[in-house]
Amino acid sequence: MDIFVYAIVILFSIAGFAVSSMLKSKFSKYSKVGLSSGMSGAEVAGKMLNYYGINDVKIVIGQGMLTDHYNPLTKTVSLSPDVFEGRSISAAAVAAHECGHAVQHATAYPFLKMRSSLVPVVQIASSLQQFLLIIAFITLSSIPQIMLITVIAFGITALFSLITLPVEFDASRRALAWLNGSSTAVGREYDGAKDALKWAAMTYVVAALSALVMFIYLLLRFMNRN
Repeated sequence: MDIFVYAIVILFSIAGFAVSSMLKSKFSKYSKVGLSSGMSGAEVAGKMLNYYGINDVKIVIGQGMLTDHYNPLTKTVSLSPDVFEGRSISAAAVAAHECGHAVQHATAYPFLKMRSSLVPVVQIASSLQQFLLIIAFITLSSIPQIMLITVIAFGITALFSLITLPVEFDASRRALAWLNGSSTAVGREYDGAKDALKWAAMTYVVAALSALVMFIYLLLRFMNRN
């Protein structure tokens, strides 16, 4: 496989590890700082959903660490145990962020609709990427069609990663605006929530850059060979 591909993988793997480590460090730090209101993550989520008049979204407890997410198909905000039961800045920030996605869904935020529509295709493309990449470099000279399929697969995941950016940044913006406006997290609590969500967003930035660079490289290589 081309040495440039190895360089991309190694570079962004290091960047991803560094950002992920910083994210865990930030959330660990702010998980030890309690909210002055004493509210749990589940209570914060419920209060935010109620503020926006969203009554058809369930708040459930999930499993693992940093596995929090909003599922638009089932209309559920799944919070990891530390967030669901936690009464910290981290718990409030994550709970509000996930509810930010619920608000996006309720208001038909266009980028969320676009991302949701791409999920089935992305799942297929992602599962085939590594296999296609290996086959493409082996058979490029004789079967360029394989390379084209590979470029398309990586293009789909790159598009998904790029669309994810405004979705995540907007959810954090909504979360922080509500946390401050509702006085759920103000002053240093607000600053901590903002810092934690900033590093959470950085994980998506690294993933998007990695996917975009790989797609551009494969596209240029395909065009040069044809």
